[in-house]
Amino acid sequence: MITPLERAQKSAQIMWDNDSASQRIGMRLENVGVGTATLSMTINDQHLNGHKICHGGYVFMLADSAFAFACNSYNQLAVAYQNSITYAAPGMKDDVLTATAIEVSKTGRSGIYDVTITNQKGEALAHFRGHSRTIKGTHFTENEA
Repeated sequence: MITPLERAQKSAQIMWDNDSASQRIGMRLENVGVGTATLSMTINDQHLNGHKICHGGYVFMLADSAFAFACNSYNQLAVAYQNSITYAAPGMKDDVLTATAIEVSKTGRSGIYDVTITNQKGEALAHFRGHSRTIKGTHFTENEA
C-alpha cells in the first residue's frame, strides 16, 4: 500500500512532467508533502517589468504553481476556483524566490491554501490564498494490496 507522502510525491512528479508552463519560466519543484509544496525560481531579465522589478504575474504564477502541487497531493484532480495575492515587496533581478504552500483547510471537495513567497533573505514578498475544488479523476491508478 502507498503511503500518503508517496502518493503526494508521485502525484507531483506526474504533474511536473506535464507542466511545461512552470518549467519554461525557470521554476524548480523543491519539495512536496501531504497538502504542502515548495517551488522556487531565480529572477532574471525575462521576469522584469518596466520598473526593473519582477513582474507581479510571475510572482503570482510561482505562488499558483505551489498551490497547485499542494492541493493535488492527494491523487485527486484539483483545480483553482478562486485565488488572491497581496504584494508586500518587489522581487529584484537575481533574487531567488521561494513559494511555500500550506493547506489551511480541506473539507469535502474544497480546500484552502496559503502560499508565502520569500526571497533568499527570507523576506516576504507576497501572500497568496488559493481555494481549490476537486474534480473527477486521479493522477494515477492506485493498486490495492
